[in-house]
Amino acid sequence: MSGWSDEGAGERRGQAGTAGERPQKPLPPGWSVRPRGMRQRPPRNLDVRPERPSDGGRSPGGGRPRDSERPRERGRPRRSRRWGRRIGVVLLILVVLLVGLGVWVDSLLNRVDALSDYDGRPAATPGADWLIVGSDSRQGLDESRRRQLGTGQAAGGRADTMMLLHIPRGTGKPTLVSLPRDSYVPIPGHGRNKLNAAFAFGGPPLLARTVEQATGIRIDRYMEVGFDGFASVVDAVGGVQICPKTDMRDPMAGLDVKAGCQLASSKKALAYVRARHSGRGDLDRVERQQEFLGSLVDKVTTPGVLLNPFKSISLLRTGTDAVAVDQAAHVWNLIRFPFAMRAIAGGGGVATTVPVAGSASVSGAGSVVQWDRERATALFEALQHDQPVDGLVDT
Repeated sequence: MSGWSDEGAGERRGQAGTAGERPQKPLPPGWSVRPRGMRQRPPRNLDVRPERPSDGGRSPGGGRPRDSERPRERGRPRRSRRWGRRIGVVLLILVVLLVGLGVWVDSLLNRVDALSDYDGRPAATPGADWLIVGSDSRQGLDESRRRQLGTGQAAGGRADTMMLLHIPRGTGKPTLVSLPRDSYVPIPGHGRNKLNAAFAFGGPPLLARTVEQATGIRIDRYMEVGFDGFASVVDAVGGVQICPKTDMRDPMAGLDVKAGCQLASSKKALAYVRARHSGRGDLDRVERQQEFLGSLVDKVTTPGVLLNPFKSISLLRTGTDAVAVDQAAHVWNLIRFPFAMRAIAGGGGVATTVPVAGSASVSGAGSVVQWDRERATALFEALQHDQPVDGLVDT
C-alpha cells in the first residue's frame, strides 16, 4: 500500500469509475440528449387535442391560456351581442323616423283662430273636449267638382254639422253628443237664434263661444272639415259603408239610395249626411252623421291602412289638407281622437244627441229645435266632472 504511487492510484480510480457506470439505453425516436438534471419532454403530438387545464382556465405555467385552450363563454355568445346592437340601432332609426314623421305632419296642419279667452269662459274640465264642425263651405271646389258632388252654388259657409266629443281623463267611455244645427240657443251679441247662425255671424270663434255658453263646457280642441275635405278623405279610403234603414230619396241633397248596407262613394256619402227631408228632419240627419263618422274612422284605423305606408302616408297628406284645427293644436294632441271615435263606433263609448223637448216655429228664425233644459243640464254637468252619462241620454 505504501508502495503505491499517487499516479497509479489515480489511474486505477479512473478505470474503476468508467467500469462502474451503467451503459445508457438507446433513446426513443425523436428524443434528444440533454444535460443531466434537465427534464426530458416528449414531442407534442399535433393529432391529439391538449387537455383543458383544471385550474380555472389558466395554463400550467400560471399565465393566460392560449386562445385555442380557452373555454367558450356560455350565456353571452358574441353573435347574440351583435344582434342586440343591431336591434338597438333599428329601434333608434324607427324612433327617429316616427319623430320626423310627426314633425312633418304637424307642419302640414291647417290652423284657424277658433278658441280664445273671454270673461266668463267656463273653467277647464277633466279630460279633453272637442268641437267637431262640418261646414258647407264650397271653398276648394271648382265648377266641375261642384257638379260631381251636387253641392250647388251657395256662397260663404255655414255649420252643417256640430258635435261635442268628450274624451275622459281615465279609462271611462268617450261620449259624442250631436248638437242639431237648428238648436235654438243664445248667441253672444246676437240674441237667440239657430246654433249654426253663430258660425255665419262670427265664424269658428263665435260658434265655439256659443257652444261653451250653452253647455258650460270649455272647448279644448276645435276641428272643422268642409265639403272638399269631406270628399277627399272618403276618396282616399276608397269609399265608406253606410246602412240606411229604408230607401231614401232627397233631390235637394242629390240622394237616391236603397235600404241596406252598401259602399258609398264621396258623392253618395256627402248626400247621405246632408239629407234633411225625412220624418224627424234634423234629428235624423245627426244620427246619419254619427253613423258615417264612426264608419269612416273605423276604416281609417284598420291595420290594412295604418300598417300600409303607401296608404297611411297618403291619407295623412289628404287628412291634413281636409281639416282645420285650432291654433294651439299639434299632431300629438290629435292622436287620441281617431281611437276615441273608433271606440264609440265599436260600442265602447256613447253616441247620442242633446236631449230635445220638441220643435217650434220662431219669428225671424223659422223652424227650430228646443232642448230639454233639465236633461241637457244633467248631461253636460256629468261631462264637466268626467262622470258616466249612462242613464242620462238616449242611445
